[in-house]
Amino acid sequence: MWANIVTALGDAISPITLLLLLAGTGAGILIGAMPGLSVNMGIALLYPLTFAFDGVTGIIMLIGVYCGAIYGGSISAILLNTPGTPASAATTLDGYPMANKMGQPGRALGLSTMASTFGGVFSAICLMIFAPQLAKVALTFSKPEYFALALFGISIITSVSSGSVLKGVMGGAIGLFIGTIGIDAMTGSMRFVFGSTYLMGGISFIPILIGLFAFSQVLSSVESSYGEKFEKKNVKIKKVLPSLADIKRVFVTMLRSSVIGTFIGCIPGTGGDISSFICYDQAKKWAKAEDKEKFGNGEPKGIVACEAGNNSVSGGAMIPMLTLGIPGDGATAILLGALMVQGIAPGPLLFTNQPVQVYTIFIGLLLANLVMGLFGFSLIRVFSKVINVPKEILIPIIFVMTFVGTYSYNHSMMDVYVMVFFGFLGYFMNKTQFSMSSIILGIILGATAEQNFSGSLIMSSGSPIIFLTRPICLIFLLISLLSLLSPLYSPVLKRIFKKKEA
Repeated sequence: MWANIVTALGDAISPITLLLLLAGTGAGILIGAMPGLSVNMGIALLYPLTFAFDGVTGIIMLIGVYCGAIYGGSISAILLNTPGTPASAATTLDGYPMANKMGQPGRALGLSTMASTFGGVFSAICLMIFAPQLAKVALTFSKPEYFALALFGISIITSVSSGSVLKGVMGGAIGLFIGTIGIDAMTGSMRFVFGSTYLMGGISFIPILIGLFAFSQVLSSVESSYGEKFEKKNVKIKKVLPSLADIKRVFVTMLRSSVIGTFIGCIPGTGGDISSFICYDQAKKWAKAEDKEKFGNGEPKGIVACEAGNNSVSGGAMIPMLTLGIPGDGATAILLGALMVQGIAPGPLLFTNQPVQVYTIFIGLLLANLVMGLFGFSLIRVFSKVINVPKEILIPIIFVMTFVGTYSYNHSMMDVYVMVFFGFLGYFMNKTQFSMSSIILGIILGATAEQNFSGSLIMSSGSPIIFLTRPICLIFLLISLLSLLSPLYSPVLKRIFKKKEA
């Protein structure tokens, strides 16, 4: 094991890997600080660059984008009262009042940077400790268990659907349909190819990803900025390092929020936005009576609770992704696809067959959070200027990147056409509040579920009873059913608990 760790450390701190990590983390912070751009969009935009590198070198760059973008959202949330990413929405509650009403933007950004770094490092350490142990348990899995596990992953579309559950299910169904296009891996039959040689190999994942998350966002940004007058805002930032008094005051809250955020990240379908609000609520509940009234008016505990909570999700979300092949949120769903493209199949066997790659990812996540903190404290004045970039400059750059990134994948114009089609589809689906993550989950996990379902039936000579006679498989099937039906019984349970409290 130690030999693998030493090899992984050498790979993680190689000059090219460190350079990409620095670039990815810096780009992530810039993307996160720009209101309207999301973590998923940032990863999708830089995704094609990973094909120029072997193994996990390019993946570490994406991890840097992931960590940096979550933190970067707090910059605009604190300075402009406009969260750069949904995960930073709760940060505006106390971050903006401290920066604006109290006139302490440097203090607010310093607390945010400290909490973000602490939460990210804490979750990375938890990933190193718990992921290998969970993988040992998952090694007992066979095809029926993998089918049930993939089915559970698909069932969480009810959780990732921000609005209507029905729309989330429809989005998942679209993803499942897209995953069936091409040659059936089990039978070799053609499905939905309509005589096209391009469709025989299935629709490429990269154009879909860039179209849904990047090109669609460009269209939305063009629409929202039409006729909008740009106003430049000058923000003066002085001291950014937190004082010793502030550190003592918020440390327990920061630690508690990191634990909560890591746990929430482990639950598929959740994300930083959910974690930040839960951590904020818990910080307020645990606060002293005289401090509770300060929340919403620039309370330091409110800032660190949100930022430690949303940044600690990163490590937690990678635990089910690496050990079980189930993404914890939309960003890890994209990372899952990136790993698979590089020939790295997440799951329990990953820890046995490719231990060096696993430890490199662990070290990369830890370094990404440390680099994020270093950038935050040293370059916060530079990053704060990003909010002054006019959309007239920003949107055309992103627009060009979507086409260049898509074409560079296969050097195929068909991929570009697919990207544009899914970009417009994503634009209209965003308008009607469909979940893009549910489509990605359907595409990634649909093929896994189908292949293991067929393999299970071959094992049992066509008898579906095999899914009910294996305890682990049955448990996952029951959990999947409960997950799908949760929108039906959750309101009932809430009413019951409210009656009991009354």
